[in-house]
Amino acid sequence: MYKPPIDIDSLISQAEEEHLYFKLIEQTNKDFALANESIDIPLNIFPFQFKDLVHEKILKLIQFKFAEYLNLLYIIDVSEEQIKKLDGSDLVLLSEQVTFLILKREWQKVWFRNKY
Repeated sequence: MYKPPIDIDSLISQAEEEHLYFKLIEQTNKDFALANESIDIPLNIFPFQFKDLVHEKILKLIQFKFAEYLNLLYIIDVSEEQIKKLDGSDLVLLSEQVTFLILKREWQKVWFRNKY
């Protein structure tokens, strides 16, 4: 049964335990490319580097390419309701929280595709 992760570290741990970490990276690369915001994460990347790369990309999109950021959220299908609940006063914290929501949605896609 799908168990939503509580943070990025537990999400990555779940992906590794289920042997779906590489699929998570592939899905993330695919969806970023669909949004015309390629991220090109290598499959041999360490988990902490993976989340840092995504976080860095999200922070740059929020700061410099907001329309593209919104398009990315739409393509990945991140809940608008969850995004609206976030506090946008600190961009670094906001981008961390959005990174988690993005990776959580990507993980959900990978997990369900693998199980069903």
